[in-house]
Amino acid sequence: MNKDTIVIREIKAEDNLEIEQIIRACFHEFKIPLEGTAYTDPETSKMYEAYQNTNDVYYVVEHEGVVYGGCGFKPLKDFENDVCEIQKMYFSPKVRGLGLGKKMLETCMVSAKEKGFKQCYIESASQLKAALHLYERLGFRYIDGALGNTGHYSCGVWMLKNL
Repeated sequence: MNKDTIVIREIKAEDNLEIEQIIRACFHEFKIPLEGTAYTDPETSKMYEAYQNTNDVYYVVEHEGVVYGGCGFKPLKDFENDVCEIQKMYFSPKVRGLGLGKKMLETCMVSAKEKGFKQCYIESASQLKAALHLYERLGFRYIDGALGNTGHYSCGVWMLKNL
């Protein structure tokens, strides 16, 4: 796969099934709990519809008409208005290692800052070691507990970054 022909774009309605399958497959691959995570979020099966507000966006990675992953952000639920949550960053094994996670996170952070957010929050799982390493490299710092009300009680890693 040629990295130069990979496109990052906003999600479309017809992407829902592909991105849902990628997200759910990662949970089984990395043995992440299904309950209390994005796996059981109602949004996971309707990602396009879930990101249609003025202060959120979900991006997908596409190559030759096939979606290989995505990442988005929303205001952190039941928290300060200027904090967003980076959400549902998952990729097919076919595109891992190409630097797309970094590119997606940077795209989300630039967009979040443009929308007025001052900080980005991430909840993750300790099994996702490559993702955690990427978050650290991009300046996210570990915090002691969950912020807001995401409903993801099985996530044991919380991080925050100033924009």
